[in-house]
Amino acid sequence: MTTSPSLRRMFEVSGEEAWYLLGGVSQGRIVYEQRDNVAVRPASHVLEYGRLVIRTPASSAALFGRVTVTYHCDYLHPNTGTGWAVTAGGLAEVITSPDEAAHYRRTLPGWAHGPHDTLLRIHPQTVTAFRFAHATDASGAAGGTNRSTAS
Repeated sequence: MTTSPSLRRMFEVSGEEAWYLLGGVSQGRIVYEQRDNVAVRPASHVLEYGRLVIRTPASSAALFGRVTVTYHCDYLHPNTGTGWAVTAGGLAEVITSPDEAAHYRRTLPGWAHGPHDTLLRIHPQTVTAFRFAHATDASGAAGGTNRSTAS
């Protein structure tokens, strides 16, 4: 006898909860355009004053100036598939101040030193988040809200 996998559902959460989830982790991925391709690199981050500051092994030349990037982090339980995902998008600028860069190099764990060790400040213009949960009935609704009451 085989059992079918449990149904899962995805629901959007508020911007406030998205920031809360983002602040609860320290690593994610930065997505940006590089030579007509999409590049995805790991990154560590910290939230400060409504901005994301990230350290990533990406070429600073590809990110210099004010470019639009996407930052994504998530947590998915390996056995249940439940968890969450947060995506923030907006303008990014390379941190060039030596004092500020020294501070973030002490604060954020690095990936590689040299030309591929870039510090960015992202000014998020959009932040979206989703939670992944188990559905409780065949319709995909959670919490039994779609039960009929026959008399």
